[in-house]
Amino acid sequence: MIYFYSYKRPGFVLDIVQDVRNINDEAVRAYATGMIILGGGVVKHHTSNANLMRNGADFAVFINTGQEFDGSDAGAAPDEAISWGKIRINAKPVKVCAEATVVFPLIVSQTFAKNVQDWKT
Repeated sequence: MIYFYSYKRPGFVLDIVQDVRNINDEAVRAYATGMIILGGGVVKHHTSNANLMRNGADFAVFINTGQEFDGSDAGAAPDEAISWGKIRINAKPVKVCAEATVVFPLIVSQTFAKNVQDWKT
């Protein structure tokens, strides 16, 4: 589909290498980083690898239905990311084994958005 889209938009450029450089540079320059990963796969891989460049993320929450026994990226426990240096050894990562579309809104409502009225004043 990107092939056909590029004919309609001749200036369209998709530079995957530059995207990886940008996310890695952002992680390396950050004072602290955290990961909230919904699901797994490519997003989890690249976000975790970017944090590897800075000796690990300071915070990590994985929300997915992946199980360790199947060898999937989503199923990997946070301990594996710590062993690779993708999460700092002194971090307290959490893996929530649940459907992200159900659980994530509940987590946001009881954490980030809990006192939203206080932020507006």
